Amino acid sequence: MKRILVPTDFSEHAEDALKVAAQIARKNDSEIIILHMLELPHQMNDAIMGGVSIPETMLFMKKANETLDEITNRNYLEGIPVTEIVKMDRPTHGISQVSKDYDIDLIIMGSHGSSGIEELLIGSNTEKVVRNSEIPVLVIKKDITNFNADNIVFASDFSSETKKPFEKFLNFTKFFESKIHLVTICTPNSFKPTHVIQKTMHEFISEFNLTNYSTNIYNDTNIEKGIINFSNSVNADIIGMCTHGRTGFAHFFNGSISEGLVNHAVRPVITFKV
Repeated sequence: MKRILVPTDFSEHAEDALKVAAQIARKNDSEIIILHMLELPHQMNDAIMGGVSIPETMLFMKKANETLDEITNRNYLEGIPVTEIVKMDRPTHGISQVSKDYDIDLIIMGSHGSSGIEELLIGSNTEKVVRNSEIPVLVIKKDITNFNADNIVFASDFSSETKKPFEKFLNFTKFFESKIHLVTICTPNSFKPTHVIQKTMHEFISEFNLTNYSTNIYNDTNIEKGIINFSNSVNADIIGMCTHGRTGFAHFFNGSISEGLVNHAVRPVITFKV
C-alpha cells in the first residue's frame, strides 16, 4: 500500500478520515495524497469560462492551499510523506482522475461533509465514489484514536464474480494480519437452505489460502441490517463488501446496500468494486 488518497472538504469528518490514513500510512510506510476539490458555483464557472472573475478564482485557490498547508503540519502527520493537491473539477471525476494519475492504492473518506464551497463528502458524492471507484474505498464515520483491523467482516454471496474483489480484500487484510469473518446474510427475500450456502462458501474459499477466518450464515429481515447486526455480534473493526454484482444475488451488491451501509453503519466500511 504505497499511496493513500484522502479527499477533504476541510470538515471534521474529513479530518477523521485523514487521522485514520495517517495511522495506516505510518504502519505501512505509505504516502498520503490530500486532495481538495474546488467546485465553484455554476454561475462562477460560467464567468470563468468567459474570462471574468479570475481574481476570485485565484483567491479561492490561495485560501485552499493555505488551509492544506495548515493541515499538513498537524502533529499526527509528522514524518509521513504528504502531497497536497487542489483541483478544480467535479468531486467524483476529480477523485477518480487523481487516483489514476497517482496510482492510488486506497481511498479514505469521511462519511459527511459540512463545509467548503460545495460540500465534497456529503450524500451523493460519497455514494458515487463508493459505487464507481475501481480502487478500494474506506469510509470513516467518526474519530478513531486507535485504528485497528483485527476483526474484519466480509459480507458476500460468494459467487464467482466476487473472486477478484475478494483478492483485493485479502491484500488489504494482510497489512493488518486480520481475522476474517466471512458471512452470507439470509433474508426472507433471498432465502437459501443452509447446506446450499455452506457448499457455496466452502467451494469459494477453497481457492484461497485462508488461515485465520470463520464462515457464518446470519438471518435477518434485510441484508443491510443483517450485515450491521452480525458485525456488532463479532465486534468487527471494519465491514467489507463488494459494490456491484451482475449475477447471483445481484441485489446483494447493488448500490443501495453498499451506500446504505456507508450511511447507516457506525463502523468503518470498505468497498471493492466487482
